[in-house]
Amino acid sequence: MKTSQEHINNLYTFTREHFVMHYDLQTELVDHLANDIESIWSQNPNLSFTEARDKAFKKFGIFGFMDVIEKREKAMRKRYIGYLWHEFKTWFTLPKLIITLTVFMVLFIGFSTSFAQEVLLMSYGLLTAWCIYKGMLLQKQYKRRQKETHKKWMLEELIFKQAGGSSLILISQLPSWYNLSDGLFGSQVFILAVSVVTTLFVIWMYASFELLPNKSEELLHQTYPEFSL
Repeated sequence: MKTSQEHINNLYTFTREHFVMHYDLQTELVDHLANDIESIWSQNPNLSFTEARDKAFKKFGIFGFMDVIEKREKAMRKRYIGYLWHEFKTWFTLPKLIITLTVFMVLFIGFSTSFAQEVLLMSYGLLTAWCIYKGMLLQKQYKRRQKETHKKWMLEELIFKQAGGSSLILISQLPSWYNLSDGLFGSQVFILAVSVVTTLFVIWMYASFELLPNKSEELLHQTYPEFSL
């Protein structure tokens, strides 16, 4: 016996009922379950579809699909970081290296003035405001894409939501930077360190909030051959 389209639709519903919300992982599990069901039927053709499906599902253990979900999330985060790292590295090769050095020099000069702490607050304040603004736009864009496609792709969710989390973690360190800077901005080593870290932070946030979302279609096609379907 072979699984029919009605069976396949049932399996998609079955995976959603067991907390698999991303279409890419649903498709992988549906394919796995369908093959397993056909194998079970070849040995016991008298079983109903539901009985064969439940028997196939039991092979995933007491936690069901949770282990599979965790492994896929880990693998997809690694892929996301890989894409982000690729974009980040391009800013240290020509011609983008010129822009990187310009940002660094502007920050270094600003942190070398007598208003260094004010420059630090203003720099991170503007960056925080931009991150919040871009985060809101990406959330709206992601919701609009969901309404149009009715499908959730794990990488897509990371591209449009992960940036906000990482920016909050980094920006939350600003009070520590500010307290640490008190009395240290006279040190050229400290000024150099703050300038380097801030430059790297700016590039990382720009890649997270601007570059990857703009390349989302390309990256999704590259990651999921079935995305175009």
